[in-house]
Amino acid sequence: MRLPIAVVATALLASPLVLATADPAPAATRPSATTLLHCGHLLDPAAGRTLGASTIVIEKDRVVAVEPGRGARPGATVIDLGRSTCLPGLIDAHVHLTMQFGPTTYSDRFRLNPADYAIRGTLYARRTLLAGFTTVRNLGDIASESIALRNAIKGGLIAGPRIYTAGEPIGSTGGHADPTDGYRMDLAGDPGPLHGIIDSPADAWKAVRAHYKLGVDVIKIMPSGGVLDESASGDNPQMTLAEIQAVVAAAHDYGYTVAAHAHGAEAIRRAVLGGVDSIEHGTAMDAADMALMKQHGTWYVPTITAGEFVAGKAKVPGYYPPQVAAKAAAIGPRILATAGKAYRAGVRIAFGTDAGVYPHGDNAREFAYMVEAGIPAMAAIQAATVNAAALLHHPNELGRIAPGYRADVIAVTGDPLADVSLLQHVGFVMKDGVVFKHDGRAVSE
Repeated sequence: MRLPIAVVATALLASPLVLATADPAPAATRPSATTLLHCGHLLDPAAGRTLGASTIVIEKDRVVAVEPGRGARPGATVIDLGRSTCLPGLIDAHVHLTMQFGPTTYSDRFRLNPADYAIRGTLYARRTLLAGFTTVRNLGDIASESIALRNAIKGGLIAGPRIYTAGEPIGSTGGHADPTDGYRMDLAGDPGPLHGIIDSPADAWKAVRAHYKLGVDVIKIMPSGGVLDESASGDNPQMTLAEIQAVVAAAHDYGYTVAAHAHGAEAIRRAVLGGVDSIEHGTAMDAADMALMKQHGTWYVPTITAGEFVAGKAKVPGYYPPQVAAKAAAIGPRILATAGKAYRAGVRIAFGTDAGVYPHGDNAREFAYMVEAGIPAMAAIQAATVNAAALLHHPNELGRIAPGYRADVIAVTGDPLADVSLLQHVGFVMKDGVVFKHDGRAVSE
């Protein structure tokens, strides 16, 4: 029922649309070996403070120095951001770049090919980058097409954030990961480990190894029900502890972290005990779950934006199928309060939004929701920088503006600590030393 990844990759790399979205301008924005960014202020999430006027010195794709005031270098290219606050490129640890839900999503499954999703992903990736998110963790796609998208961005063919992708999610037959939920019997078939559907620890090992073969960067599991599939429950446990432990053991053997979609309290408990690295959504997380997560050092990725979005769309007749609308209305509104409780309980929080459930490019709305939940603006920004970098196991090259780190820099006019909604209006975006947005406009426009 799905095309091999080689077919998807060929379609992505050969498509005229993909080449049309490539950004030829960045090379012209870096005419010298050294670039200086003169920032009016510099937000340092690692130190938890905002510095005054600062100069970021960049050579190729790395920061080589950060100096107070307006520094100079003979022959360097200078970019004046003196009226702006600079901060590290943002990280969204939960996106779905090759899909975007809407009223036609459920029928699109029968009309669109994997190549269609991959090509749409080029547009969504660009929107995400221009919104200031220079790195994302892609937690689930249709047919591992996000691997080809990642490779095209890495190869410089198209503009987009740095992607760490899970390919297809792993879950149980009929569970939230089963792409054939709601299909009629002759079309549903019986997906197995090659497509992430497991029903035993042995299946789990095969699924992880198949993902390794395809070249994923992270593993995503679905130990609970979910909102947007066509099954009845949004929160029942759908993987056994033994299955979760097998996935984690296999994944860790291959150096992968494991992200666990989990709404229900029992699924959260099993996932944490099973050794996952992060809980996504965590809707029904209770005090015992939070204590267990602190004990095990498990990260929490709230995705409040997705919860608020589906709760709103559940009220729109016909936007979702009836059973999906019912789950969205019951689960969506609870995530914001859970995130606030988790922060106050001391659970480690990394920023993630579930982009693709809502329109791509609106990722920064999550900051305002986090603040509404009682999370200070600095803590919210730290979740999207140093914390998310730690979750990705790249704390020494992402999430900070410091010597040796990747030259991922964004800038906003004003103080995002005083008004975190400013992060929804990023005026400057640099990734790996290349400018993709300046003065509020994409460089190719």
